[in-house]
Order: sequence, then structure tokens, then C-alpha cells
Amino acid sequence: MTLPKIRSALPGDLPALVDMIAALAAHHDDSSPITPAALSRDLFSSPAWAKVLVAEDRNGQLAGYAALLPRYRLQFGQKGLDLHHLFIRPDWRGQGLGKQLIKACLAIGQEMGCKAMTVGTAPENETAQDIYAHLGFRPSPASGPTFVYPLE
Repeated sequence: MTLPKIRSALPGDLPALVDMIAALAAHHDDSSPITPAALSRDLFSSPAWAKVLVAEDRNGQLAGYAALLPRYRLQFGQKGLDLHHLFIRPDWRGQGLGKQLIKACLAIGQEMGCKAMTVGTAPENETAQDIYAHLGFRPSPASGPTFVYPLE
């Protein structure tokens, strides 16, 4: 089976992206209130808040996506990216598509002059951890407590 092509998300991808985001949230026992309008605002505004790559199969169907968010280490003047979401539809899993999307994300980070890319996994997701380690990601110790202040 030929792997899907990787490209930047387009406005026409929004319904399928919303479905995949909801599927990933459900996998983590969560729900997703994201709408195509909100996703459009955040992906296609100027400047865009996030970048999403999609994997499109030869029939024009999306097989997966990866979402990148900016990071910045102010004290060092270093740009970075966070691989915030990686999702592959079940029928495409185990064929190397996840690795293909990760490598495409790494290439974008290099093109942008980033010094690092971060990614988090659930502690029990050893398969993902093995893939990231195989691709050269190194474990990063927790940086301490995190706090959230709702702004709405």
C-alpha cells in the first residue's frame, strides 16, 4: 500500500480534521468542542496560531494529521515547536505513516530555524515512546508544577 502524501492542511480539510481531533480526544477519555470555524480561525488567520499537516491518501481522504504549536526559550533566544497532536486513522496504523508525519514536522522545524521539537505521550503509551526514541527524540525530565489561570 502506498503511503499517503503529506501536505499542509487546507480549509476543505476542516470537517475531517474536526472528526479526527474528536477521535483523539475520545481515545484519551476526553471530548472536543472544536468547530470548523474555530479551527479555521487558528490555522488560517494571519499570523496562524498553529500549523497542521495532513496525510491524504490517493482517494483524497485524510488518513491522519499532526499539529504543531510554537515554543520559545526567551532566555536563549531559541525557537522551537511542540508536536501537540499526532493522529493516524486506525486502518492506516502500523504502516509507517506516523513516522512519515513526524519526519515532515521535523523538516518544518529545521526550515523555521528551530532548535528543538518537543512531544508528550501518555506514560503508558510505550509504542509512541519507542517510535520517538527511534527517531532521535530524547526523554526530557518534567520541569516542575504547571499552573493554569482561565482567562475566559
